[in-house]
Amino acid sequence: MTMTNLKIIAFCAAMSAALTGCAQMPPASAAAEGIVSAYPDFTKAAESTINGVVSIKSYATPRASRASESDYSGIDPFFDFFFGTPQRRQQPRQQQQQPREQQLGLGSGVILTSDGYIATNNHVIQGAERLQVTLNDNSTYDATVVGSDEATDLALLKIEAKDLPVIPMGDSDELKVGEWVIAVGNPFGLTSTVTAGIVSAKARGIGSSSRGAMTIDSYIQTDAAVNAGNSGGALVNTKGELVGINAAIYSQTGNYAGYSFAIPSSIVTKIVGDLREFGTVQRAVLGIRFGELTPELAKEKGITGVNDGIYVGEVIERSAAFEAGLKEGDIIVAADNTPVHTSAQFQEHMARLRPGDVVKLAYLRDGKQHIASATLRNPAGTTATTQRGDFTELGCTFAPVSDEDLSRLGLKAAIRVSALTDGKFREAGVPKDLIILEVNGVRISSVEALEKLYENIMAGSDDNKVLFITGLYPTGKKAFFAIDLTN
Repeated sequence: MTMTNLKIIAFCAAMSAALTGCAQMPPASAAAEGIVSAYPDFTKAAESTINGVVSIKSYATPRASRASESDYSGIDPFFDFFFGTPQRRQQPRQQQQQPREQQLGLGSGVILTSDGYIATNNHVIQGAERLQVTLNDNSTYDATVVGSDEATDLALLKIEAKDLPVIPMGDSDELKVGEWVIAVGNPFGLTSTVTAGIVSAKARGIGSSSRGAMTIDSYIQTDAAVNAGNSGGALVNTKGELVGINAAIYSQTGNYAGYSFAIPSSIVTKIVGDLREFGTVQRAVLGIRFGELTPELAKEKGITGVNDGIYVGEVIERSAAFEAGLKEGDIIVAADNTPVHTSAQFQEHMARLRPGDVVKLAYLRDGKQHIASATLRNPAGTTATTQRGDFTELGCTFAPVSDEDLSRLGLKAAIRVSALTDGKFREAGVPKDLIILEVNGVRISSVEALEKLYENIMAGSDDNKVLFITGLYPTGKKAFFAIDLTN
């Protein structure tokens, strides 16, 4: 028998022993040399965090059934507007089938406070009309959405409960590549599941945002197994501290294939803090369009002496960057004394800031380094905090209609356009104080209802995204507008 065959037999014997539970512990001498101690003990971290992760089920009524609930469901307002003849689209209400609620999906969440604030992913709760939270002891609660943010894929929920187990917040900035972490969640509906891995990379971009967009694309990459149902669950360190919210996997099959991604706790802390205090995220805007400096871009632009950084492709007029003196072609190499080599690192740093904060930028121009201080603004161009109901990307703000106006117009509930700035609403001719009755055939009775509808439209796969608005002028005259969201 050859030496090669002996080696193969020895290897197979060792594998067989390991698989059948017969592998022997290393000798005491190995333990003395630190071999055994190299394997971490996850039991304490698992015990301290497993009760702080919940299961979240989302429910909704099919869209065709929901449309029948509208007070205007029997009339096509746009056909009426253009042709003058109301067209009956549905059977009389008494003949319609009762809508049946269906489960949309299953995810996880992390208890942040003992009185019931829970963090999860935005995509876990998106489109839901009802959310049910199940704790590790199988007690269930209905949850309300405090706020959500599509850009960071985070949402904050609230359940009415007390003395809940809390996972303490850790510092994702202190994580090191190669450090052990565990993922806690409910994959495939299997509650209280713990998997382990290491931090494979930090500030990893996975292509979830377009160049220069406000979407945050900076993740902790691990090889802890994460599957469907883990979304919104906890990524914790060996101390049992929350260092991330599990959000995505890299897979061609839809199941775990070796890489998973979590939103860093540095971003989670800021976003959920904003949602709890304001109901919406205080997003700081510098006012540039940018991309990573690559060797190809450096060669094209004739840039030498620097290998990476943030290349400023455009500076928006009257923005924070414009007033700070930044110009097209500048290369940002640090923000607040923190080096930035990639777009993901730059986005992660900016995501922690609020309008009114001052960011110190180190940048290169013509081979020389300069320092600029920029006072950041909100998407509307001011340093004021924004409140829930502000649709800055559309250039408008909504508010409930007063009881007096509701009574005068014979309405039960509605919202109105309370303010306008430059944006799609003003471009479409929507006036201030327009009362919104329906959007895309769905009755709108609250700002939250419109927010949810808008989020569903923007998250959909349809390339033709539009808001068809049926409303009333303050005089009571009907009005119709179409807002194109694709440009």
